[in-house]
Formats: sequence, structure tokens, C-alpha cells
Amino acid sequence: MPRTTAPAPADQPDAAQLSHGLKQRHLSMIALGGVIGAGLFVGSGAGIAAAGPSIVVAYALSGLLVMLVMRMLGEMSAANPASGSFSVHAERAIGPWAGFTAGWAFWFLLCVAVGLEAMGAAKIMTNWLPGTPEWAWVALFMLVFCGTNLAAVKNFGEFEFWFAALKVGAIALFLGIGVLAIAGVLPGTEAPGTANLTGDGGFLPNGVDGLVVGLLASVFAYGGLETVTIAAAESEHPVQGVAKAVRTAMWRIAVFYIGSMAVIVTLVPWNDPDVADPDKGPYVTTLAHLDIPGAATALQIVVFVALLSAMNANIYGASRMACSLVARGQGPKAVGRTFGGVPRVAVLVSSVFGFLCVLLSYWRPEDVFQWLLNMIGAIILVVWIFIAVSQLILRRRTEREEPEKLVVRMWLFPVLTWIALLGMGAVFVLMLREEATRLQLLGTGILTVALAAGGLVLQKRRESRTADEAERAGSAG
Repeated sequence: MPRTTAPAPADQPDAAQLSHGLKQRHLSMIALGGVIGAGLFVGSGAGIAAAGPSIVVAYALSGLLVMLVMRMLGEMSAANPASGSFSVHAERAIGPWAGFTAGWAFWFLLCVAVGLEAMGAAKIMTNWLPGTPEWAWVALFMLVFCGTNLAAVKNFGEFEFWFAALKVGAIALFLGIGVLAIAGVLPGTEAPGTANLTGDGGFLPNGVDGLVVGLLASVFAYGGLETVTIAAAESEHPVQGVAKAVRTAMWRIAVFYIGSMAVIVTLVPWNDPDVADPDKGPYVTTLAHLDIPGAATALQIVVFVALLSAMNANIYGASRMACSLVARGQGPKAVGRTFGGVPRVAVLVSSVFGFLCVLLSYWRPEDVFQWLLNMIGAIILVVWIFIAVSQLILRRRTEREEPEKLVVRMWLFPVLTWIALLGMGAVFVLMLREEATRLQLLGTGILTVALAAGGLVLQKRRESRTADEAERAGSAG
């Protein structure tokens, strides 16, 4: 098969077999809730500790990059909705090997993330109920959300809607309280002014190096938005659904992420040890600083829900990506079988792989599990590069062949697409500077090269088989 003749997503078997039970409200909340996870509530503390008040700049820069990526992905997904999302777009634009590489890399990322989220949620439960075994909670969460995803897709949509609603509500309440405290109108508080922004070393207390560490931390905190374009293929109105979800999500994400960081570093000294404490985090520390009663418990509940929500969404995303890959002849056929519009085998395989990652964290924490963590370290950047390159190619093709499909358009094309690619390249360079992220880059590089090689071999075999069949047909004629 020539690399530019991959079938359009609308003709893909997976699009026909999957159900269409998601509503617009589901898509909108999936888009918003997908990036509001434990990484924001707790993980952002490490970025604040490194960058100080300049973490606001770090989140603004990385948020801008993510907005550009989502705009590109929204353009392609609105033009050709597919449960394989960017994997399908990469196959159409670059070739089957690219779709294979992007798709299985993302599947691997989601499955490992499922295991990590289950472990995080289990740790919270053992804190609440001391003496209970962590592995038992992991198994329970896996069973619950595997079961949720084995049922009709509308069940997944309902779970995610309410999970996301709680997270969005918590962030909105936090921002509201923070703004009142900054203005000095919250009872029992005084306006802090710029004391925390300019004191203790200034806006850049650790210099440019600290800002770089904060920037890298913030880039990967935004991962998760891609799920909405996967889910769009199973919505009632895929084209309108993904277009609206992408448009509304982008500016709200900027408010939630950048706004949260601004509130935190304005109200709390950036070097407060509780900010980077994984058992507390910047949000709990900020509310405790304001003497908000029950803040720690309330935020821990929200973090717990965020972890469960991410588990649910990642099992869903992994199963749909696997189903799409199999439908395009890029995986074992048995994995892609659907029952009642649900790819149940893919759900089971993805859940089992996630649970295997958890077991490896107990059995081989220092070597095998650490390599798993390193391999997923920069996968999202690899995916974003495939998205940008695919959009450059498909935009030209769609303008030429089907311009009416461009219901969402990338801003200032192709200038901003190229700027986004340069930004991704800059992040790679920055990762090479840091020892910890250098190892992640190496792990991701090994995985990506291995998948690309496998994809190329599979593509060559298919092309050879197609050529042989054409030759036999010509001889028979």
C-alpha cells in the first residue's frame, strides 16, 4: 500500500462496530476533566519548588503549546472522526508505520498510567484504612473500572461526567477562594500583595535552570486531553461534538492551570516545604495557609477521585486505540473483537497489562519497573510530533480535496504548526540537559525506534502481499 493511500477513518471497521452512546455533555466534561488529575493537585508542587513564582510562566508556555496541539488535533478529528484519533491521522498522512508507532506507543503509555493511578489511589485508601493491603485495593479498582468499560460506552461517559464535574468544581471553588484571599476580602485574611512573588529570591529564585525544570514538569502535566478526540468517534454527533469540546476546553484549561499556579504562588511562599510534599501538595497547603477547615480531607478526596477518573479514562482510551489498530491490520485480530459495540477483549487486555505493571512495581521496582517509567516519560511528546506533522500534510490535502470538512481550522496555518514543532524540539533539548529526564528520553527513544521498526516491517509485508495479489490478478485476467 502506498503511504498516502490509507483509507479514510470514516471507512474504518472500528468506526462502524463501536456504539455511539456518548452525549455532548460527556465529551465536554471528558475534555475538561482529562487534564485535571493528581499531577495538577499534587505533582505541580515539584515544579513550584524548582521554578518558584516563575512556575506561572512555565505553565503559560507549556499551556500555549498544548493549545496549539489540541487545535491541530481538533481540526483533523472534526474532519475525520475516528476512535484511533491521531494514530489514524498519522497513517493517512505519513504511512501505516507512523499510525502503528503513534498508536501502540500511546496504548503503552495509557496502560502503564492505569497501573500508576491504581497504586496512587490504593495508597490513599491505606492511609484512610490503615492495615488494609495496598494490592487488594489495586485489584478492586481494576475490577471496578474494567467492569465499567466492559459495559456500554454510555456508562463510561456517565462515570467520567460526574468525576470530571467534581474535579472542575473543586478547581473553580479553589480559584474563587484564592481570588477573594488575594483581594483581602476573605474573612480572617489580609491581601498578600506581591510579597510572595518577589520575596525569597525573587520571581526567578533558582534562575533559568529552575524555570526549565518547572517547564518540563508542566508540559507533561497536560497529558490526557487527547482522550476527547478518541471518545468523539462514539458520540451522537462526532463532528460537532469534537469541534465544540476542543474549542471550549482550551481556554478553560488555561484558566484552571495557569490561574491555579498564580493563586498558589501569590498566597504561599514558594519554598514552603509542604508545597512539594506529595502527601500534601500546593492546593492543600494553600487552603491550610488560609485556615480553611477540612481542607486537607476535602482535597485528598478530590485527588482520590482524580486518580479513579484517570484510571477509567485511560482504560477506555487504551481499549479504543487497540481496537482501531487491530481494525487497520496492525494488531492481533482477537483483540479487536467487539460485543454490543464495546471492544471487550481490548478492555480486558489493557486492564491486565496495567495490573501487570503494578505487579512489576512490587517484584522488580529497581530495574524493570523503572524502565517502564522511563519509557513512558516522553511518549506524549512523540505523539504530539506525529500530530503536528500529520496536520501539516492533511490540511493541504483536505483543502484541496474536501474543504467543506474543515469545520475547525488551525490558527495561522502553517506558521503556528511549525512554531509548535519547534517548541517540541526545544523541550527535547531541555530534557537532554537534565539527568533524570535524559534517562526518560532514552527509554522513550528505545520504545519509539522499536515500534517504528516493527511498523515498517509490517508495512513492507503488507505492500509485498498487495503487490503479489495484484500480479496474480493480472495474470489471471
